[in-house]
Amino acid sequence: MAEGMIFDETGRALQGLHPRRSTLDLSGIDPGSAQTWYVEAAANPAIAFDHRPTVLGRLQTAGDTPLYRFGGACLARRDPAIWSLALDVELLLELVGGLDAHDPRRARIVSGLDAAMNALDAGPVADSAPAAAAALAPVLAAPASASAHRVIAVGHAHIDHAWLWPIRETVRKCHRTFTSVEAMMGREPGFVFAASQAAQYQMVADIDADLFSRIRARVEAGQWFPVGGQWVEADANLPSGESLIRQFVHGQRAFESWFGRRSDIAWIPDVFGYPASLPQIFRLGGCHRFVTQKMSWSRQNRFPHHTFNWTGIDGSTVLAHFPPVDNYGAELRPSELVHAQRNFAESGWSRWSLVPYGHGDGGGGPTPEMLHRARRGADLEGIPRVQLGTPHCFFEAVEAEISAGAEPPEVVGELYLETHRGTYTSQLRTKEGNRRAERLLRELELVAALAAPDPNLLERLDRWWKEVLTHQFHDILPGSSIGWVHDETEAALARVAHEVDEAISRLLDDVAPAGVSVLNVRTCDADEVVIVDSHLDGLESQALTGGRHAVHLAARALGVSAAAPVSSLKRAQPVTAGERAMANQYLSIVQQSGEVVSIVDRDRDRELLAGSIGLELASDIPASFDAWDIDPWTRDGGHRISPAGVRLRDSGPLVGQWESFYEFGESSATLVYRLCRGGRRLEVEIDVEWAERERLLSLVIPLDVHANDASCGIQFGHIRRPTHRSLSWDAAKFEVCAHRFVDLSEPSFGVAVLDDGRYGHAFDGSTVRVSLVRGARFPDPDADLGRHRVRIGILPHGGAMADVVREAEAMWYQLRVHTSGGSGAADRVALRGQGIEVDAVKPADDGSGDVIIRCHEALGDRAVLSVDDIERAWIVPITEEHGKKLPIIDGSLTTALKPFEICTLRVSRT
Repeated sequence: MAEGMIFDETGRALQGLHPRRSTLDLSGIDPGSAQTWYVEAAANPAIAFDHRPTVLGRLQTAGDTPLYRFGGACLARRDPAIWSLALDVELLLELVGGLDAHDPRRARIVSGLDAAMNALDAGPVADSAPAAAAALAPVLAAPASASAHRVIAVGHAHIDHAWLWPIRETVRKCHRTFTSVEAMMGREPGFVFAASQAAQYQMVADIDADLFSRIRARVEAGQWFPVGGQWVEADANLPSGESLIRQFVHGQRAFESWFGRRSDIAWIPDVFGYPASLPQIFRLGGCHRFVTQKMSWSRQNRFPHHTFNWTGIDGSTVLAHFPPVDNYGAELRPSELVHAQRNFAESGWSRWSLVPYGHGDGGGGPTPEMLHRARRGADLEGIPRVQLGTPHCFFEAVEAEISAGAEPPEVVGELYLETHRGTYTSQLRTKEGNRRAERLLRELELVAALAAPDPNLLERLDRWWKEVLTHQFHDILPGSSIGWVHDETEAALARVAHEVDEAISRLLDDVAPAGVSVLNVRTCDADEVVIVDSHLDGLESQALTGGRHAVHLAARALGVSAAAPVSSLKRAQPVTAGERAMANQYLSIVQQSGEVVSIVDRDRDRELLAGSIGLELASDIPASFDAWDIDPWTRDGGHRISPAGVRLRDSGPLVGQWESFYEFGESSATLVYRLCRGGRRLEVEIDVEWAERERLLSLVIPLDVHANDASCGIQFGHIRRPTHRSLSWDAAKFEVCAHRFVDLSEPSFGVAVLDDGRYGHAFDGSTVRVSLVRGARFPDPDADLGRHRVRIGILPHGGAMADVVREAEAMWYQLRVHTSGGSGAADRVALRGQGIEVDAVKPADDGSGDVIIRCHEALGDRAVLSVDDIERAWIVPITEEHGKKLPIIDGSLTTALKPFEICTLRVSRT
């Protein structure tokens, strides 16, 4: 839609323009003076939300036909009495509509409205408006009941960082909105506004320093309230755990540097589900309070609470609130307020709820009309009592109730959103770009921690991280934006990846030993077959079909070491592969007509499969929200695709590979089944050339394991989800998001399905489906066309989650082989601990040369963490300030971790 900004002749921004904000208040201007204003207009297409393909999502296809025409401007005098009367009539009419027909209050309001209309003359309204207002005064003066619900109304403008517009337009949307809000604060001293997303504050600071200075003053005065603590309101399902931590690191540091304070309220009203690790992440990020309303969108089951204690997998708890108004852009209309009161599930113990009000996405936030309704609603019979205030006002009121003895309910575990499940899979190139950038940043930070301090590198790391974090916004990473947004995101993430990759190579040239070296960012040592582009002297290798080579090497954890051949005493039995059967020391595999029909765990003499592994294609036409949704019936109509052919690619001794070929519709796929010497998992490398629209392609893996629930990897741990549909809450989880693995286990045997970059999974009893690619047509009609690759692993184990976590990490983080003529030496961070998984090893951001180690207990058990070869150590906040000093004995520290606990250490290495 057409939006704009009004500037005066000095270039100062005065107010944003929008269909919902089309007037400029001229009070304070000298009568008779000449004035000049300029309007910067933006012809943003009004993309119809009807889920039909649109050409308006890319510059290349949008055309050049003008969308809007300037229709003129006029001067008008607003009569305050008439304006107030019109709003009061509107308010009372809407209130009448929500009251029972036999309610005496309704009859009195109707009578008052009749009297007011009768008082209005046919002549100038200004003459009779006072009499009409006097007729309404008695009904407007009727106070709310003593037991009326109470709402804290917080001004708000939810601005999607990108969605149906690119980020460059978000800069202008933020500028317009922040300008309009700050200007209204000067006219409305009681008006309070809350805004999140440090990245959007940074946008405004970069283009309008004067406005930003005024915002800082409003923060100091208590009118403007920064909330959230994150760099952007990120998706919570798809980023890595470390990325979610960095959202708070960068967001809170920015807030503190600008405003002298951090936020203690996690504010993410519009993301598509909330993992069970978030309470701990919020706490570590400095937030012990949490606000969202998205759970009201769930389609199968009504979430039973609005204010409650939310407890995560580690036991961390935050006080959570879901505004019962079911909206983060309310207008403070009586119908909304009455809905909030009737909908509120906590009336038995609490009187308070929050109402975020204001037009978002460029609409300019709260309006004078909304503030008039708030004043009228302060004490009005028939609606809750309305109080303008901050989010702090709300939480302090609830916490006072709790201190007085009220007992809020507790919710433990994930907050699964029963809609928008397609976002786990839509726009794969965006997701793949994010994942690659996250991995490379982990590699670079480890190498940088082993090298000499470099302030320039720290500055670039800050910039790269902020770029990645920006594109994790909840309409970008989930894949629900126009094509322009995803094109720019993919280009930006590719640029970051290229620059970070080059920085890694340059650093390795300095710190790695001469010759061939290996960078291993995993928590555990590696002893495995690695596929490289060329032959490496001194290492046992096998030439592969296609020109690449397999080499067997060992590498120490969390460091750089010389690539050394594996001792013959430690070598596993070679792989043998024929046309139908393939085996190594641990697995025996059989294929038939291009599909794997048997995998036997040789150690346990156990068959893994209850059927054949293969591809499934299903019609995927959601009832609404095309890129967002997968519907419960989508997979019911799916059909298996038969391979068009199969061949033996490589027969050992390091690697055996079969290649199966598929053709369907206008698309094709190749599945390479790979077994490596010493490998305990079968890998399936899938290469898809995708041209389908409104279809869902899945890998189907029918397992011979009896399990009523599955362990699913999430950030900083795992949770269990049902594999059945016994209850409506179970049935609603027909598609779930998982990181790195899902696992079905009996007490002494299990099978994990690993991946290096797919998130959507489905369970049907013991059958696992991995969503590979979709073909949504809205808002991007070209979403996901082209080539996509992913690796899936199938891992049997003896029921121990430690094996799953270790192999999942190994599949996610591949070894990096580097050739250098440098003179560095092998170096590593020496960390030990059963069940510990490392999330980051990085140089401290203050340039001191200290090293930051972030890790977590990954199995849901107690663990002991040890770090060797250090002089000093502290347990610190995620923002890295010095914290609790730890004792060092003989160059080592030891500390205990509770189940799923995240720990950040700051150490000085010897």
